[in-house]
Amino acid sequence: MTDLKTNFIGIESPNPFWLASAPPTDKAYNVNRAFEAGWGGVVWKTLGEAGPPIVNVSGPRYEALHGRDRSVIGFNNIELITDRPLEINLAEIKQIKRDWPDRALVVSLMVPCQEEAWKAILPLVEDTGADGLELNFGCPHGMSERGMGAAVGQVPEYVEMVTAWCKQYSRLPVIVKLTPNVTSIRQPARAAKSGGADAVSLINTINSVMSVDLDSLSIKPSIDNMGTHGGYCGPAVKPIALHMVSDLARDPDCAGLPISAIGGISNWRDAAEFMLLGAGNVQVCTAAMTHGFKIVDDMIDGLGRFLQDKGFASVEDAVGRAVPTLTDWQHLNLNYTVKAQIDQDLCIQCGKCHIVCEDTSHQAIRATRNGKRHYEVMEDECVGCNLCVTVCPVENCLTLRSLSNEVDVRTGAYVDPDKKLHWTAHPNNPMAGV
Repeated sequence: MTDLKTNFIGIESPNPFWLASAPPTDKAYNVNRAFEAGWGGVVWKTLGEAGPPIVNVSGPRYEALHGRDRSVIGFNNIELITDRPLEINLAEIKQIKRDWPDRALVVSLMVPCQEEAWKAILPLVEDTGADGLELNFGCPHGMSERGMGAAVGQVPEYVEMVTAWCKQYSRLPVIVKLTPNVTSIRQPARAAKSGGADAVSLINTINSVMSVDLDSLSIKPSIDNMGTHGGYCGPAVKPIALHMVSDLARDPDCAGLPISAIGGISNWRDAAEFMLLGAGNVQVCTAAMTHGFKIVDDMIDGLGRFLQDKGFASVEDAVGRAVPTLTDWQHLNLNYTVKAQIDQDLCIQCGKCHIVCEDTSHQAIRATRNGKRHYEVMEDECVGCNLCVTVCPVENCLTLRSLSNEVDVRTGAYVDPDKKLHWTAHPNNPMAGV
């Protein structure tokens, strides 16, 4: 298989799968188990300044959004940064790096937005032998109310300022972890680059209130019948993370800024998608917390086989390959057209396609009955919106058939090679065929 070794901003690891800064990376015991399982690197759970320890809640810190099969779709947490003494964390980091010299070990940091606070902690981390720093400008709960985390990440001027301090007072590579709780992810990323950041990581968790207990009438998770907003992550946030990663990858002002992707990465396919949209490596949290560290086996095997099948010699060869296929809406080809088609041999006559198209879409699926129900697409009405494909419970029963992009030179129409259907943009509405 393709060699998965990576060199991300000078930090080498045997594969691009890192554990994100979170409960799984809070202590040496966990990190040892992770490296034994095969993870290429970890970002140690966020350290704070020396002094009175952080106090976490004693009670539910997590809440999940479940699918019908009880699989975790979304995950919410109200846990703060490490509540273990700084000196213990630093000692364990130093020992882990000695024991695992071939693995990436990055330390996440969050201290008050004051130059002296950052200047004090940076040499302590550097003395551990860690490979790099990740500046936590993303945590949306608990710490943001104290003027840290997302409270910094939402102000580009603060992002640039703190990043510059870290580059001034440390020799280690600096990764800036961005919050998604902003209008545009480009502004803080540009600020991080202006401050000298070696890379950015994104996305951190999204502000969320998970649910309400309909018996107690209090939000969940509940601490003594009270709750608070938390950080949302897991598979449900993957599309948001993909958008933000790709938005930076195609931003000219962020050109050359390496990206470590985070957000809903549960398997090798997810990882491959992020890499194709510009990420040099990926960080995983929720999947490890819900399935354990051994999931990395399938990630390593699957990504290696995928890269080999596609002819990529390395992870780096795949990074950004899909970015050119992303554009703004106004640049889409409005003369391109597809039509839905039903494989009658696979159809189970459930009628879902007809119901949703009839009630909420374009009334393009005809329902008839001759002993049994029968559904067929009315091509003149179908706009290829993909709703029927989305709701069909049978894989490959409903698909979209693309019309040929070959143009009839006499009429200027796109020709359907199967039915010789001619489709031309209406002169007053390019979205409507005539």
